[in-house]
This record gives sequence, C-alpha cells and structure tokens, in this order.
Amino acid sequence: MNWDWGAVRDFMPHFRDGLLVTLQALALGSVISFALGLVWALLMRAPTRWVRWPVGAVTEFVRNTPLLVQLFFLFYVLPEWGLTFSALTTGVFAIGLHYSTYTMQVYRAGIEAVPAGQWEAATALNLPRRRTWTAVILPQAIRRVVPALGNYVISMLKDTPMLMAITVLEMLGQARLYSQQHFRFTEPLTVIGVAFILVSYLASLLLRALERRLVR
Repeated sequence: MNWDWGAVRDFMPHFRDGLLVTLQALALGSVISFALGLVWALLMRAPTRWVRWPVGAVTEFVRNTPLLVQLFFLFYVLPEWGLTFSALTTGVFAIGLHYSTYTMQVYRAGIEAVPAGQWEAATALNLPRRRTWTAVILPQAIRRVVPALGNYVISMLKDTPMLMAITVLEMLGQARLYSQQHFRFTEPLTVIGVAFILVSYLASLLLRALERRLVR
C-alpha cells in the first residue's frame, strides 16, 4: 500500500478530536491518581488496623486486577446498580483509581525516606500533627518522588487507548473509526504512533523541569 498524504490530511480533524480526549483523560486521570494515592498512603499510616486493613485490601484488589476489567465493570455493571456516567468520565475515574494504587506506594516510599530527625524536630517544636505533615513531611516526601510519579504519567498515557473498549474516541479510537470507514490503516495509525512519542517526550521534559525546580 502506498503512502497517501491526502489520507493524512483528511484524518487530521479526527486526530485533533482524539488528541484532545487523550489529553483530557491523561490530565484528569493523573490528578485523581496523585490525590487518591496520597489519601491511600496517609490512611495506611493510621494508628488503627481497622483503617489500614480495609485500605490495604481495596488497594491490593485494584492493583492486582487488569485495568481493562475495571473499565468494563465500571461502564457495564455499575449502570445495573443505578450508577451511570459518561464513557469519558468512567474512563478517567478508572485510570485514576487504578494508578492511585501505584502512586500510593510511591508516596509511602517518599514518606519513609524522610529522615527520622525531621519527625523528632517537629515533635520537639510541639507542632500539631496536621502542621507536621503539611509543612515538614509531605513537602520533603513529594520532592523525592516526582520522578517516579512522572513515570506513571507516561504509563497512563500509554494506557489511554484502552478507553476505546468503552466507546471513548481517543486517538486510537479515532484512528480505528477512520480506518474502517476509508480502508486506510497505515496513515492514521502512523500519525497516532508519532503523536504518542511526541506527547510522551514533552511530558518527560516538563517533569524534568519540575524536578529541577523542586530540587532548587
């Protein structure tokens, strides 16, 4: 099959729509995974096991089941229980929930890496528990784990094509739809392949810049 630049030109409006959806899913999924992962990490340090054990069970279950299965469950099973959301909302929440169980471990490692002297200093100054976390521990912990969190952003980007399984027309969904309608597969798939590489590279550059800023 010969390369057809006309097919590329015709596909570009569809590509822009798919790229916008992909970036929305990535940005919102990242926010959910980072915020929820921090919540899980803090709950796992609760003094009572009646908090730690349920949180540990839930996060282990989510981490050890495939994202695709979770997408199908949230999109097809929850409506039978009266909980209905749009395909994109379901996909964003599924990605955020799934990756929050990984970012939780990243946060835990960062918190445990904070020197014990920092905890002792906060205690000596009689800082309230909330102030100790927000002003002393978390700023140091998050600064240490930015590179690892950045890796999960790239992983989330590469998992966004799974949203096609629940009818979300992200980049791969748009390419598949265009290919089926026009019987041209090489051009749209090549375009989205290059787009994934570029978006991943730009995301890595932004994360490196953030890491350098936090180090300073």
